[in-house]
Amino acid sequence: MGRETLLTILLLLFGGLAAQPLALISRRPFPEEDPRIAERRAWLQLWLPVAPTLVVTAWLCGWALREPDPVRARFDHGMLIAASMPFALVALRATFRAIWVMVREPTQLPICTVGLLRPQILFSPFHARTLDEGQVRAAWAHEQAHVRHHDPLRIWLAQIATDLQWPWPWVRRRFESWLEVLECARDDEARSRGACGVDLAAAIVATARRSSPTSQPRRSRWSTSIDVALLGEARWLQTRVARLLAPLPEPAGATLWMRLSDPALLGMACATLGIVVALGAAYGNSILHPFLVWTWTV
Repeated sequence: MGRETLLTILLLLFGGLAAQPLALISRRPFPEEDPRIAERRAWLQLWLPVAPTLVVTAWLCGWALREPDPVRARFDHGMLIAASMPFALVALRATFRAIWVMVREPTQLPICTVGLLRPQILFSPFHARTLDEGQVRAAWAHEQAHVRHHDPLRIWLAQIATDLQWPWPWVRRRFESWLEVLECARDDEARSRGACGVDLAAAIVATARRSSPTSQPRRSRWSTSIDVALLGEARWLQTRVARLLAPLPEPAGATLWMRLSDPALLGMACATLGIVVALGAAYGNSILHPFLVWTWTV
């Protein structure tokens, strides 16, 4: 079998086996705390089940760098392909869904942030005329917080991580909980930069009134807006508005891990995966070949 073909099969098989056990764990919701800290924790929790898959992928890629083409070991091709098929379906579903949200037009909302690499704010002038000046500034400050953190890209990546853990329903609930905490974190960031909580609450309510569930399709997953989750449960809208009407809480102390920026976390992840690639190149052949021979004898 060709090296690239075998690598793809092994990525699906071992990557799926690495992700699904952790996806089975239904984690408890976070206690009440600073939304900016809770958002980071929820973001890391979304990716925790996928982290072993990334490690396995890097290790197998390192193995493939040293493996001759075609692979000379004797193994049962049919057994490996059959075992990887369920995980291949999950990966194909995640891939198609990720491509679909990139190629389709974003849902038209009164105000939202769109764009994966270069996020920009779209503000309907018709909607802006229904708000007063303070409400416009508050809504704009909220969307600017989304732009600073590249949240459309983060939502798109979080959707991929969620789809890779399909079909467990609590994984989807974790994703939706993260979206809610994300909005609270951006609310607090906007208020900490001078936006009035009362004005932002009024802008959210006005946007919710204009966003009718019967006339608006589902929100595009690569856009963010101040009315995220407003088309869902009214209880969430009430909770969010109540938070905005209350005084801005003092920021809680965060651990060093929570203080790390997203670029720093990405750099640490890339460095770790680079080490795993090197280990795969050095020891992958001695570890993987006995498994391939075992599939042949079985």
